[in-house]
Amino acid sequence: MIKIEKYWENLDVLHINRIAPRAYYIPYADETSAFNQKRGKSPYYQTLNGLWKFQYVRSVKEVQDGFYDAAANVNGWDDLIVPSCWQVNGYDQNHYTNVNYPFPCDPPFVPNENPAGLYVRDFQISEQWADKEKYIVFEGVNSCMYLWVNGAFVGYSQGSRVPAEFDISPYLKVGKNRMAVMVLKWCDGTYLEDQDLWRFSGIFRDVYLLARSKNHIRDVFNRQELSEDRRQATIRCEITTTGALPTRVELKDASNQLIQKGSLTIDRSGTIELHIDEPKLWNAEQPYLYQLYVYAGDEVLLFQVGFRKIEIKDGVFLINGMPVKLKGVNRHDSHPELGQTIPLNHMIKDLILMKSHNINTVRTSHYPNDPRFLNLCNEYGFYVIDEADLECHGVFHAGDYHMLTKNPAWQRAFVDRAERMVERDKNHPSIVMWSMGNESGYDVNHMAMAAWTKARDRSRPVHYEGIDPRHKGSADTEVIDVEGRMYSSPAYIDAYASDENSTKPMFLCEYSHAMGNGPGDLKDYWDVIYKHPKLMGGCVWEWSDHGIKTRTPDGTPFFAYGGDFGDQPNDGNFCIDGLVDPDRKPHTGLLELKKVIAPIRVEAADLHNGAITVTNLYDFQDLAHVVMTWKVEKDGRTTEQGEMSEVHAGPHQTQTVTIPYKLPESSESRYFLTVSFKLRKDTEWAGAGHEITFEQFELPVVVRKLPRVETKATIELQQQDHSLIVEGFDFRHVFDLHDGTFTRITKHGVNMIEAPPKFNIWRAPTDNDRKIKRLWLEDNYDRALMHVYKAEITKQSPTDVEITVDFSLGGYIKIPLLHGTAIWRIDGTGAIALRVNVNVREGLTFLPRFGLQLTMPGGTEEVEYFGLGPHESYMDKRHSVRKGKYLLRVDDMFENYIMPQENGARYGTEWAIVSNEQGMGLRFTSNGEFSFNASHYSPEDLTLASHDIELVKRKETIVHLDYKMSGVGSNSCGPELLEQYRLDEREFQFELHILPIFKEDES
Repeated sequence: MIKIEKYWENLDVLHINRIAPRAYYIPYADETSAFNQKRGKSPYYQTLNGLWKFQYVRSVKEVQDGFYDAAANVNGWDDLIVPSCWQVNGYDQNHYTNVNYPFPCDPPFVPNENPAGLYVRDFQISEQWADKEKYIVFEGVNSCMYLWVNGAFVGYSQGSRVPAEFDISPYLKVGKNRMAVMVLKWCDGTYLEDQDLWRFSGIFRDVYLLARSKNHIRDVFNRQELSEDRRQATIRCEITTTGALPTRVELKDASNQLIQKGSLTIDRSGTIELHIDEPKLWNAEQPYLYQLYVYAGDEVLLFQVGFRKIEIKDGVFLINGMPVKLKGVNRHDSHPELGQTIPLNHMIKDLILMKSHNINTVRTSHYPNDPRFLNLCNEYGFYVIDEADLECHGVFHAGDYHMLTKNPAWQRAFVDRAERMVERDKNHPSIVMWSMGNESGYDVNHMAMAAWTKARDRSRPVHYEGIDPRHKGSADTEVIDVEGRMYSSPAYIDAYASDENSTKPMFLCEYSHAMGNGPGDLKDYWDVIYKHPKLMGGCVWEWSDHGIKTRTPDGTPFFAYGGDFGDQPNDGNFCIDGLVDPDRKPHTGLLELKKVIAPIRVEAADLHNGAITVTNLYDFQDLAHVVMTWKVEKDGRTTEQGEMSEVHAGPHQTQTVTIPYKLPESSESRYFLTVSFKLRKDTEWAGAGHEITFEQFELPVVVRKLPRVETKATIELQQQDHSLIVEGFDFRHVFDLHDGTFTRITKHGVNMIEAPPKFNIWRAPTDNDRKIKRLWLEDNYDRALMHVYKAEITKQSPTDVEITVDFSLGGYIKIPLLHGTAIWRIDGTGAIALRVNVNVREGLTFLPRFGLQLTMPGGTEEVEYFGLGPHESYMDKRHSVRKGKYLLRVDDMFENYIMPQENGARYGTEWAIVSNEQGMGLRFTSNGEFSFNASHYSPEDLTLASHDIELVKRKETIVHLDYKMSGVGSNSCGPELLEQYRLDEREFQFELHILPIFKEDES
């Protein structure tokens, strides 16, 4: 067994020989290399990324002493790429847990069987580095590490997601050297790293060497000030060095032209001050960056400088004097194959996707991200809430949510995490708030973190959600500048902002849980957020699903979630809760978010005369960068279109625009105006023509209803036992008077149904139904079968027949859920009309849906409809769709969620045709809009499957025609579904019309 000090359970030891934290930078030899930011081009940088020898052992007690010796034989060890996570490379076990610790909550102790990963790397030191001081930087190691160089012990560090830097000059020699690292899966710091994620281990971020002159810059803090009118800026470069060092700084603009310079010989510490007139300011919409070069000895350091001022005045959050709404997402480091090892291009892909969906803010949940991610946020334009690597949520279930934050023995560990984050990231203009971690209670240790942070950097507010009074904390919260909340309802935040005693701005650090088919309450939040200046906005939980790409035994790829690897305890698919798939395919929830938070609002002013109002919700730029296009559609076909070039409203301004369309006073058709705003020119994140937002209006044309043509076509009735055969010129329908439904619906001999239609209230529960479904199941909504009390002919003539069916729907044991009367009418054209009156039992939870479910034969693959599209929509998730005429395949209607659930509905449908390729099928209409769906999966198929790969596609097409479908909300973690989005009526009536057609002959 290895002979080492047991630092991993010692609260008095956070590190041994680790260098004090500093700002992130890479030293370069010249300005051009610094500007290009290619680290490998610096002669003072040497990567140690690459192939290491690796050995995994199940317990630290199995580690053989001396593995770190320079002469140790490690040839038989495995090869492992660094950076990487053990678990996605076949070592240890993939394990997902949200709140619960994966071991007994006995801080600071962790299991004796503590897995270890042993790393050995041979590397060269060149002659050019002989006289240099040499440092090793580990950007991220989970959870703690011991370091040896050439057999000598160098140091120890914990704190997984911030750098650990060591001076290894005394241990290196020119030529071949050996480095050895022991990484433990758990340490006492693991109690502070209980984030909602896969529990990855290893050297998961970059590792590199830096060569420095004996006297060199250690740290730079670029503090800035703006005058009240923001026309003058001051930047104070606070520089620390290892010794006396002549230092020069040059501030250059975005074109790399010199603006100001200054110099000073700095011995240990000093400040160089620069003054700039008429500075161009940085914000997320116009992320203008200056370049600050620091020249010292043979090194050049480069820092991005964005001049901006962050303030809170009268409870309002301001950037550069403007009240700004933070339209954000929570983002974990997450890659479907690499775990928490995130390549640069993957970061860029995330940010481009966010930017193109109108997101302007990222909360680094719940730890500092790779420092290069912050550089990208500076460049692309994002506001960042930088969050300390701190979450000890597991103490909640252990019995005391404030257990660690109120214990002074843990204070150094708490403050260390704030200090290392702030020191590393302090120069990034994108960071607009510091966050003191997440879900860890609140007491003296958090107060100490916040106090240290404010003493070090007063230019940014301090946030921590744990001050929410609902957590029943009693500690003083004045040191926290912002009221952070999670999943508070729209009504709650409205009440807070309306209260004159509310003196701090409120930030929803998490809201609208985007798990599965959701979120469905976005607009309700943003109506309130825009209403109140005190509401800063918030970050949707969360950006990405965290599925791990894996394969079934037969090689089928799928995204795995908690429990798929036998991991215990686990939180199942709660890690599949993002706006995009693990491979970054957007969900419809992201499209909904894009529309709701769009920076342009369009409202009707006088549609008779083409007048609309355009409100610019950008905070800093006018609308000159967008082009407004418009089109008028008549029953889904474009009749007029054009482009408006005179839209130029300034920030927070409204402009009236008149569109020159011409309308008839009346028509048998309906007319819709769609207005779209698109980028005028290419940007870093989207090309010209990219749509920022749209709005649609029905135009005020009086719709003349065509006179109803009474059919004179006759029918023949024939009853055989309980089957009523209704036959006309080109159809033959069969109605079962015992079962109260049709068994055949035909036209020209083509049967249109594969199974009898039935009334249905069940939907496959969405992730956001996870709480309410308990009540649904308790009342047997999923087992609701129809009982027919009576089915009889109640009216007949030579041209039509009516059948009245009295029925109920109910499950096991309990009183029926509802009673209804369905009146079916069949006329001489073969048209079927349904009127159903429903009475729902008092005291029941709201229904998932109510409607008619049909099963149509194999080959029924074409869907044409007039309604909202092109993607799925629900009562509370329909702002990203527009009314139109759509032609799709049944497969196009399907939205694939990793955890199968209700999907693909089209809210606001006016008519729909489901047919085979030749147009033989059924046309559905109603006396009002209805919810419509066509799928190759039944609700039962979706309910029973736990992964998408378990679904077996039916050849038949299942069609749902719903009076209403309850909304989707965000109650997997957020508030209950709002009342206005529930099917909670005790009595209602639904009408439906079904016509067998050969549409190619009739259109």
